[in-house]
Amino acid sequence: MAALEAAEAALEAAEAALGRRQEQQEKEEEENHSHDHEGGGEPAALNGLVSENMKSKNADVKIPESELEAEDRGAEEERPRESDSNILDLSSDYPRDKHISIQRHLADLEKLADLREDERKPCPLCPEEKFKACYSHKLHRHLQNLHWKVSVEFEGYRMCICHLSCRPVKPNLVGDQTLSKMGAHYHCIICSATIVRRTDMIGHINRHVNKGETESRFSTVRAPKSSYKVVKESATDVQVLPNHSTPQKTDSYFNPKMKLNRQLIFCALAVLAGERKPIECLDAFGATGIMGLQWAKHLRSSVKVTINDCNENSVTMIKENCHLNKMKVKLNSREEDNGETVGNGEENSDTIEVTKMDANVVMHLRSFDFIHLDPFGTSVNYLDSAFRNVRNLGIVSLTSTDISSLYAKAQHVALRHYGCNIVRTEYYKELAARAVIAAVTRAAARCNKGIEVLLAVALEHFVLVVVRVLRGPTPADDSAKKVRYLIHCQWCEERVFQKEGNMVEENPYQQLPCDCHGSMPGKTAVLLGPLWSGALFNTGFLRRMLLEAVQYGLDEAQPLLKTLVCEAECTTPKHFSIHSPGDENKQEECGVYIRTPNTSAESYLVHGKRKSEEVLRSAAKRQRAEHSAEHPPFYYNIHRHSIKGMNMPKLNKFLNYLSEAGYRVSRTHFDPMGVRTNAPLVQFKTVLMKYSTPTYVGAQAEGPVHLPGEIQVGEEVPAAAVIKVEEAEVAEDKSGVATTVFTESYPTHCAAE
Repeated sequence: MAALEAAEAALEAAEAALGRRQEQQEKEEEENHSHDHEGGGEPAALNGLVSENMKSKNADVKIPESELEAEDRGAEEERPRESDSNILDLSSDYPRDKHISIQRHLADLEKLADLREDERKPCPLCPEEKFKACYSHKLHRHLQNLHWKVSVEFEGYRMCICHLSCRPVKPNLVGDQTLSKMGAHYHCIICSATIVRRTDMIGHINRHVNKGETESRFSTVRAPKSSYKVVKESATDVQVLPNHSTPQKTDSYFNPKMKLNRQLIFCALAVLAGERKPIECLDAFGATGIMGLQWAKHLRSSVKVTINDCNENSVTMIKENCHLNKMKVKLNSREEDNGETVGNGEENSDTIEVTKMDANVVMHLRSFDFIHLDPFGTSVNYLDSAFRNVRNLGIVSLTSTDISSLYAKAQHVALRHYGCNIVRTEYYKELAARAVIAAVTRAAARCNKGIEVLLAVALEHFVLVVVRVLRGPTPADDSAKKVRYLIHCQWCEERVFQKEGNMVEENPYQQLPCDCHGSMPGKTAVLLGPLWSGALFNTGFLRRMLLEAVQYGLDEAQPLLKTLVCEAECTTPKHFSIHSPGDENKQEECGVYIRTPNTSAESYLVHGKRKSEEVLRSAAKRQRAEHSAEHPPFYYNIHRHSIKGMNMPKLNKFLNYLSEAGYRVSRTHFDPMGVRTNAPLVQFKTVLMKYSTPTYVGAQAEGPVHLPGEIQVGEEVPAAAVIKVEEAEVAEDKSGVATTVFTESYPTHCAAE
């Protein structure tokens, strides 16, 4: 009896499969407008044969299982074709090749099962081993509770959970485990990917929407115009996609926080455009194209702008933004603007060339005067290509946004990308800038080119480096010699660049001004680098950048440029002036003369050529004397070296105190509380303690008041005698006022609090 019941169940499944096949054939005949019913005889005959076999009392009658499995597989293959009309509307713009688990309504999902009151039907989204065929009321609850309730909705469609064998089975699952471990999954309506978790599927769909991909089968279609947002910056309008500030979720990345970066680069390009016209400039990573649009819109005929991007959506958006700003677009040296005209009657000056290729390729194929690299992350992969064809006395600017590695949060990444060993110090931002410049120097030297650093800025979100390129092996050798290692004391944070030479020193700690190695056990210093040991700024170039910022009304860049000029000259802000004596008419950069707007043709020659006149030679001597003293490397944080229990003086007053002591001093943009000075750390702490006042004056007044001659600053400090003398002088200047100081010792090797 059990065998007979099994045979009856198998025969019922075969009848259902044959019935569905017959219905499918009838539908195909109706669509082809054919009324030939000859094909219906064979299924009828088979049905009659099946019924006769069921009525037979012979128990030995069995249907081979292989035939039943073949029929079941054929029925499963016919289900998607049968339900094509139910998946999507005929008027829908989507392609009609969606998976059967993607439906608009629950009724459409029930139509796939073909629910009938008197027949058992299997679930169309579950294998028979997981859910056996049942009657309509039970199958309806199954579809509603298991598949429909946990579906993901997108534009009127529901991506229901699917239990079919769509995903590959793990190789370690065999036999019955394969069926029991068959995981549920979702089918993406856009890219047909299979995703296991519902939350991951929602995030997957959101990424498609943010990229503007709204149609299926990898057909990337840009978002509708209504979803665009127009952003205006520096009189330039650009269209951006949703989530434009998240590079992982959009093709056209636009970060409003990088406005200051774009203004600094524009000022550098404007200065170069004043030296020679026209110049060919490249924005290697265009994204929305806002940077290249600003160059072309403000500098006009002085520049020939090329905007490049390897993403097709970004290139399309760059073209639209060019037309939005009334700019012509040139592709592959041919204008493809369909005869569009530009306002104000200018046809050649407002033309932007847009290219779609890899940044390394475009820099290898062509030569440029100005190249800007702003990839997402590090730019070391593009340095060799950038210096390969850049013209002599051209400028290469690069923006690095991999601050986690540059700021010593991921030291192994910095070692891998830049070949530099760094640690977290109080001057970590300048350390990052010098590490980037060292990588730039090595890349330029491989192309027999040297560099002159014009600008190095390290802020919260990026590190910007602007260098001028000098062709020839001699400048390359001179630049390579400035890449050195740095000796950093981990106790007092004193630092010094390692001396030149190939000889190994017996005790490299002797190069440090502090004596922490002698007073502390074990190793106290680390070797950082290789780093750039030269100057980070060029005063003449920065002053001209400031003039360009004032001329074009770049308000955000002006305060920073003023700080950079003071930092380059190592002066305080009160001594700052835009036009320093003789600076505008006698500017020397990279050892060559650069023409400025205030220079006449009789005094200077273009592109670094010199005249053999006595006036020019004397000017060169004066210029070298004015800029021979580079700004001191690195800086000290006044809070890091503050004295416990003492109130520090105001920062500007402290700068004046250091200046009066005979040291060069200035503020730094790297740290708002940083002080750039050539004073050693011992003298820095001496002046800081000299002008600090006790926090609890009343409490100290109750105790014994020590005379200035009895002050002990620290027995380990080499300059202890100097400290005593200076304290005595301060006490004498106070005209009889009792001075209360602490008698605690503050050795320089102690870590700053």
